[in-house]
Amino acid sequence: MVDTDSNTFVSRLERIESLLAELAIGQQVREWYSVAEFARLVERSAFTCRQWCRLGRIHAEKKNSGRGAYCAWVIPHAELLRFRKEGLRPQQNNERQSAVQADR
Repeated sequence: MVDTDSNTFVSRLERIESLLAELAIGQQVREWYSVAEFARLVERSAFTCRQWCRLGRIHAEKKNSGRGAYCAWVIPHAELLRFRKEGLRPQQNNERQSAVQADR
């Protein structure tokens, strides 16, 4: 009877270890985040985060690959930390917004 209990205990420990390993992989710090990853981390929609990128409310860069003719935004880890500490950057002046509107 002790063997059965120890086998059950060992199997439960192995399952817990595998779940912890999966959790650790999901929580690894990355150098850059996609908009979807950033949105999930800050609990906002991807659309909202893309708008923040376009308007300069968060620091983001365009990467060379994306969908079709459009490059995708990437957000550095340092910006995620800054956003969590300070929130959105101040809104840019109207010239920047006009350029963004014309860019669409």
